Amino acid sequence: MRALRIGAAIVAALLLQATLGPPMARISLGADFGLVVVVFVGLTRGPSVGLLTGSVTGLAQDIIAGDIVGLSGLGKTVVGFLAGMAGLLFIVAQPVPRFVAFALATILDAASFAGLHALVDPRPVTPQVGPILVRALVNAVLGVGAFQAGAWVRRVRRRNGRRAARDLAGGTRARS
Repeated sequence: MRALRIGAAIVAALLLQATLGPPMARISLGADFGLVVVVFVGLTRGPSVGLLTGSVTGLAQDIIAGDIVGLSGLGKTVVGFLAGMAGLLFIVAQPVPRFVAFALATILDAASFAGLHALVDPRPVTPQVGPILVRALVNAVLGVGAFQAGAWVRRVRRRNGRRAARDLAGGTRARS
């Protein structure tokens, strides 16, 4: 069940990236929805699941973008693993540490992509610091928002579950 949810999140992130990515890039708000999913899963499920999620998401992004296959895959694999380790070693249960984790993961992903690209392709790729920092900010806001939305959904489910149990108990007493 969890693997199915993670797979659905990856597909949703890829669809969002394909539809919202270009318009957001035009206004200099380049979000990486796939990276947000990778870091979210890494922080919540641990390093091994973060690693696998990063690998699948990065390879899918490479294939869709038509770039050198494996650059994003390897970078996001490392980011997913490190996010999972951060989730184990540090307390990232509040919005500020989560914000920092998403921002640092975005910077690490950009640096790893540039470094791997330099190893594979002789044409120099000079990463621009400004757009990377803006992407880090946008991804961090999206990531913290995803955690907040998940907490809201859990609260609503819990409240509805209690209400259903109370109604069931009330209905049982009324019949006897």
